[in-house]
Amino acid sequence: MTATAPNPATLTHPRTVLITGSTSGIGAATARTLAAQGWQVVVTGRDAGRGARVVTDIENHGGQAVFVPSDLTAAPDALRAFAAAAIEAAGGQVDAVVHNAALCPAVDTLTLTDDDLAATLAVNITAPHVLTAALAPAMVDRGHGAVVVIGSWMAHVGHPFVGLYSATKAAEIQLARSWAAEFGPRGVRVNTVSPGATRTPINAEDGDVIAAMTAGTPAGRPGTPEEIADAVAWLLSDASAYLHGAELAVDGGITATRSA
Repeated sequence: MTATAPNPATLTHPRTVLITGSTSGIGAATARTLAAQGWQVVVTGRDAGRGARVVTDIENHGGQAVFVPSDLTAAPDALRAFAAAAIEAAGGQVDAVVHNAALCPAVDTLTLTDDDLAATLAVNITAPHVLTAALAPAMVDRGHGAVVVIGSWMAHVGHPFVGLYSATKAAEIQLARSWAAEFGPRGVRVNTVSPGATRTPINAEDGDVIAAMTAGTPAGRPGTPEEIADAVAWLLSDASAYLHGAELAVDGGITATRSA
């Protein structure tokens, strides 16, 4: 029997979403967007100060949020402990997970250090895998839940300076497809949003490069964190109930039309 999503009006608790890497950029925008739509948000990251500011902003706008610190480079047992802490902070239930956190060392293969290699694999692949394994079973038991992976347009093209990042994003997108096959029949939908070149605080100093990169795209401009957040919110909503294992390219058309 295929499980169906519950009517939110019948839920006795606020829908709760855990968003990794949500103290800035796309993650913070997603936290604010979902909070505005009635989700209780578990904000997480390494920087407690930035996390507190996101939580305060959400609360000042009438939303619900809590900050739980995390180190996604930690060992699997520590990641499972973090998942348990997030569940407790959320009041005992996490209904959705957004795997947003990622590392992107902008170097070529010969320059990449062993430490950056290990950290990128940990944050971009190991952490999403361990956290999904820790959080999805309770969703399955309840018969509903959702997971959204933040992929990247770079998972579909070759690039001389971010090969490892591109490879990890391709792996994460494939994990999402596999999770859709594994958990979808038991009520947990899994999908991917793959941003294009998006302006965030991390690349604030590279505005000219991003503008040039996107000038020839159909959109003709970089994306914004809020545009990515809107796509995530839609995938977590009942309006997308028939989507399983999909990848939304929210990239201004760069993947579909890139010629060089």
